[in-house]
Amino acid sequence: MTTPLEPVDESWTSALAIVAHPDDLEYGTAAAVARWTSQGKRIVYCLATSGEAGIDAVAPEQAGPLREREERDSAAIVGVDVVEFLGYPDGMLEYGLPLRRDIARAVRRYRPDVVITGNYHDSWAPGFPNQADHIALGRAVLDGVRDAGNRWVFRELLDEGVPPWPVKQVLSAGGMHITHGVDVTEHFDAGVASLQAHSEYLTGLGDQAMSDPREFLESFARATGTRLNCTFAVGFEVINF
Repeated sequence: MTTPLEPVDESWTSALAIVAHPDDLEYGTAAAVARWTSQGKRIVYCLATSGEAGIDAVAPEQAGPLREREERDSAAIVGVDVVEFLGYPDGMLEYGLPLRRDIARAVRRYRPDVVITGNYHDSWAPGFPNQADHIALGRAVLDGVRDAGNRWVFRELLDEGVPPWPVKQVLSAGGMHITHGVDVTEHFDAGVASLQAHSEYLTGLGDQAMSDPREFLESFARATGTRLNCTFAVGFEVINF
């Protein structure tokens, strides 16, 4: 029997979405972002890399700016007008103090109620390992969020004029550990359009490219919707602080 999901608590007004690459948010989460921005919530995107290693036929020097542009266009479709890139090397993210510090800095600067990130576990499902950047980034998010609320960790941030900021929750999207869901039935089309905005990236995947992004997203959103008793849904693991 499929375990039902609890609705995500939406009694917040602002969020910071922190992920590793352009397109990470568009594989489902963007539909939830469209729902939340339509409610008047303020959401900012922060990406650790520019995804410059993501297109085999395009050199990183050209792919990075291209993918940043596609991500900004994609974000605008779901109501996000601030997209920040931290400049870490794509494919070589390492969990460590520099990444934690930059995440803590971003949290303190934007002062969100909740933080949104991707699956930080070792796999998506049995036999489907997660990517190293996702794991390093997600685990750094959990610790960086905690660091953001502690004035005695990264004390140099105080000198920068960014005081501590406590976050209520982290919402981690996707994977086997989801416990909550968001009904995105009315905003599913915006989520699809946000993925389609990564057109050059999707084309650059070659044989791995999805022939139909809508069909791909629908397969997951419909299964998650069944667990939330709606047509389409996005699933999250909720981590409370």
